This record gives sequence, structure tokens and C-alpha cells, in this order.
Amino acid sequence: MLGLAPTLNTALKRLGLDQPTPIQARAIPLALEGHDILGLAQTGTGKTLAFGLPLVEQLLAQPGRPAPKTAKALVLAPTRELTNQIAESLRGLTTGTKLRVATVVGGQSIGKQIAVLAQGTDILVATPGRLIDLMERGAISLGEVRHLVLDEADQMLDLGFIHALRRIASRLGTPRQTMLFSATMPKQMEELSRAYLNDPRRVQVAPPGQIADKITQSVHFVDKGDKPARLREILLRDRAALTLVFARTKHGAEKLMKGLVADGFNAASIHGNKSQGQRDRAIQAFRAGSVTTLVATDVAARGIDIPGVAYVINYDLPDVPDNYVHRIGRTARAGRSGEAIAFCAPDEADLLRQIQKLMKADVPVASGSAPPAEREDTGGHRPGAPRRRGRTEVNGAAFPAPAKRRRVRRRRAA
Repeated sequence: MLGLAPTLNTALKRLGLDQPTPIQARAIPLALEGHDILGLAQTGTGKTLAFGLPLVEQLLAQPGRPAPKTAKALVLAPTRELTNQIAESLRGLTTGTKLRVATVVGGQSIGKQIAVLAQGTDILVATPGRLIDLMERGAISLGEVRHLVLDEADQMLDLGFIHALRRIASRLGTPRQTMLFSATMPKQMEELSRAYLNDPRRVQVAPPGQIADKITQSVHFVDKGDKPARLREILLRDRAALTLVFARTKHGAEKLMKGLVADGFNAASIHGNKSQGQRDRAIQAFRAGSVTTLVATDVAARGIDIPGVAYVINYDLPDVPDNYVHRIGRTARAGRSGEAIAFCAPDEADLLRQIQKLMKADVPVASGSAPPAEREDTGGHRPGAPRRRGRTEVNGAAFPAPAKRRRVRRRRAA
């Protein structure tokens, strides 16, 4: 149907894949024609194969081994977990061919990575930081790269990789095909696409902020101190189900995990303070079901593809509304259904309102009641009450306006 090589059709059959997802059906033919691609689709819709299949197809048509310390194609991803996951998917497609797939990520032996790159590779999957380290050491030259893929590009921008992307892009060969895939399209992403894509074909299968149809959402309005007990109540409903719990900070994730383990739950955690080996083992145990509750931060869990996740619990609401979409996209993958549960403390009410504004829909309330919304158009001023210049009123108490507070602080500091 898509005109792929017999080798790839065999690989897809072996993987049990016979129908393309919407993003795959639209992006693959355009990519095979050599167009640059700007792909926008909610998480869990099959973006990896949307760029992986045409990438492998085109490399199979390019005979010859890569020269030492070079690569023919480069795939950049924001996290170690996503990088390893992409590489695993690509290796599934290249089984039985002469194409080589290599990965370079932080947290692993750079000496071993230098040795692998010395032989050259067809596809290099990398995180930007470690790739720049290897470039500076002379371990890899990117002048032969003719295919560039930026996966989860919005997350790379969130993590501050824009300067790294500029350094890497300046070393790539030309002409080249560039494919950029993302779940959201913030303004900075539009600027990125204009800078690196040449007359791209835009492929969008769902508006930004749209949630997969098979995800059932709910929110519990609870005090912060009541969150641990409410989490345990929910986990006890189905102890065998794979549940991904999101915490806002690394310390919070670790503390929450240890409390669950102490209470007899099969829990593990992944966050930035864990070594790559610890994170990999935790994810493998979660995928295998020996760990049923995985507590994670946004960065560590971005791009995790575990089809069996039944529940996603937002123990802490994210500071960035887009991250809510990414979080709950860890469930209801590959056509399955899933449930997304959020806890909302009083000081998180505005975060919930921002999330609902992004999705253009309210999250159904499972328990508790939402605190009253502040009157944004009046700056917290109560109708009929006298206004005071330079003052902001919140819940009936007057405070200096932000600009004035800053001036007061500067004078006190002086």
C-alpha cells in the first residue's frame, strides 16, 4: 500500500503491524518522495515508524558502507529513554539488512561509544548533549549526514537544546532531507521549522492539545496533605495494573516511591538523579510487570512507549499545560483504552484551568470541588470596591502591585 521494500514489509509482518496509523499513512509517502516533513500528532500515534520506515527505505537504496567516524542519517531525541526506544524500533526494521544503528546518550561509557562510531554507522540516534561531546573529541563527523530527524522537538526546546541544535545543524551535509516531529507547535517550534526545513510538507492528524479518544479523564480536588492517601486508594483498586505516576520534582518522585514501597506496593522511580542503568532497569521491570507502579518526572518519562499502561496519575499537575497532554498520552497506546487521573490541590487550580484551556474541554470531576476562579479581567478587584492605585487585591487582602514590589525590594537591598 505504501510502496515499501519487501524487506520492510517482512519486518512489519514480523512485528505484527499491518495497518498504518493516520500519521504514518500521510507522512510516509511524502517522505519517500524526498520532501521535508513537519509532522504534528498527539503522542502514541506512531510517529517513530512515520519517520523510521521512509528513513530505512531510503538508506537501503544507498549502497556502500559508511566511512569510519561518519553517519548517513541522524535522529535527535531529547532523552536517553526515548533515544534507546527509537533505536530499538529502528533495529527491528533493519534486522536481516546490512544497515547499522548506533546510539549515543549521556550516562553511559563515552569510550565504548567512541569505539562504535569509529566503525561508522548508517543511522545514529543521539541526545544533543552527548553528541556535541563526541563531536568535540573528533569521534564523529556529520558531514556525510543526508537525513536529519528531530523527534519530540518541542521537548528539546523546553529542555534548552536550541543552541545545541544550531551547533549540530551547522556541521551536517547538504543537500539533506529533514523531518521534524512533535506533539505540540509552540511559537518557537515554528521558528525552528523555518530555520531547518526546506519547503516542508505539513502533516497534522490532530489539533495541538487534543487527547486520544480512548483516554478517560478525571480530576480529584484534594488538599496537598491528602494526596498520599488518595493515591493509595486508587492503586489498591487494581494492584496488578501498570500505573504511571507523575511527580513535579526529582526529590518528590523519589520520596513518593519510597513511601509506596514501604507500604507494600511494587514501585520504582525514574528521574534525573538516577543513573542510566537504574532508569533502564526500572523501565524494563515496569514493562515486564514485576514493577506495577512507576513514579516519574516529565523529562525521564517523555517518549516512553509501554502499551500496557492502564493508568496515568498526575500526582502533581505540570507547570506547562502541554506536558499534561504528553503525560496522559502514556496510556491508551496502540489502540488500547486507558484512564488518566489528576490530583488538584488548591494552589494548583490555575494550572488545571490552563490545561483545560489548552484542551478546550473540562476534565470531569471525580471528587471534591474546584476553588472559585479569580477574576482575571479585574485583577482580583471586587466589583463595587474602591480601587487603589499601585495595589493588587487577592482574596480581599491588598498587596503592592508586582512592579512596585520589585522597586521596594531593590530599595531595601540597596
